[in-house]
Amino acid sequence: MITFIVIGISDAPEPYFTPEVLDIIQQGRVFSGGKRHHEIVASLLPADAQWIDITTPLDAVFEKYQSIVSDIIVFASGDPLFFGFANTIRKKMPEAEITLYPTFNSLQLLAHRLVMPYHDMRIVSLTGRPWPEFDKALIERVSKIGILTDKEHTPAAIAQRMIDYGYTAYQMHVGEHLGNPELEKVTTLSLEEAISKTFTHPNCLILVCNSCRHRSFGIPDSDFTLLDGREKMITKMPIRLLTLQTLDLSKRRVFWDIGFCTGSVSIEARLQFPHLQICAFEIRPECEAIIQENARRFGAPGIDIHIGDFLETDISALPRPDAVFIGGHGGHLKEIMAKVMTVLAPGGVIVFNSVTSPVVSQITDRPGSRQLWDEACTALHLSQEPPLQIQLNDYNPIEILKATFI
Repeated sequence: MITFIVIGISDAPEPYFTPEVLDIIQQGRVFSGGKRHHEIVASLLPADAQWIDITTPLDAVFEKYQSIVSDIIVFASGDPLFFGFANTIRKKMPEAEITLYPTFNSLQLLAHRLVMPYHDMRIVSLTGRPWPEFDKALIERVSKIGILTDKEHTPAAIAQRMIDYGYTAYQMHVGEHLGNPELEKVTTLSLEEAISKTFTHPNCLILVCNSCRHRSFGIPDSDFTLLDGREKMITKMPIRLLTLQTLDLSKRRVFWDIGFCTGSVSIEARLQFPHLQICAFEIRPECEAIIQENARRFGAPGIDIHIGDFLETDISALPRPDAVFIGGHGGHLKEIMAKVMTVLAPGGVIVFNSVTSPVVSQITDRPGSRQLWDEACTALHLSQEPPLQIQLNDYNPIEILKATFI
């Protein structure tokens, strides 16, 4: 069994180690870490030390580890369990024994420099990771967010995303080269100031909001930008909220909104259930600008937008949905449902609001949307729940229909 001794270090060129850790280093034979770590500790290593660089791809690094018969001493930044390399070891080699000697992580150091309590801080890592967890923190109006950055998710890029979606009540604290007495720098500035400023790497930041805006339950229809100003081309707020309740999104993971038009359902779902991955589909190209405008207006980042005929869209690489709302079908409801069933997760649900007027169906002699739905559910062996009927003002009665993939 391989044993790892993981030692946390700061960015200081001459880090402090306890006598116990110094003794471990002096008796070691095989060491590993990043190139910067090697530069920092090189003078402390035994003359016959073997060094294994931690570089990508990591599989090649762990292949080298597998050939080692002695303990491996790994140097890692800060606390090795805080988005650190000890977690990677546990994932790649779960049977390995690990002994830890941590130091402060960068966000702790930044909080210390600011004399800022951090027990109530939400931690988000954007180091080699996409935006969803950060977006979730913003939507939930978290008042204190600590962020680990990388060369793509810079303080300027983070500030720009926040401004784009209206989260402007935050102040940004940026720490550069924390722990290095020669290069360390802490800057406090507004989001507007951060957009045009460049910070050296490595850096991290803390966002603090003392007046985060209230998140409403339900957005008034009149607040949305509409398609050609047409009020009928939006799922009305009471229907929208009932639809989300029917989808049971609190326990879903991936939500698809097919025929999003103004984006009202996707945006409402994003704001009420920020843990969701949301893919929104619409055939009309002019609706892309509309959903983007509405998403920015209401602070709903992270909706994955797809423009084009859903029946011709390649969905093979998209996250598999466990909740689907069909807001528009253009007469192809059965075909759309059949395509959805090729990817719908077991236990997943499809919801559709039937608004076809019985009078119109009689005049055109075409099957109404409710009939198309029933036929599709029968053909696809979907389990239907009793419909929920509702009528708003002078509009035709609406049936909220739900089917489950058993």
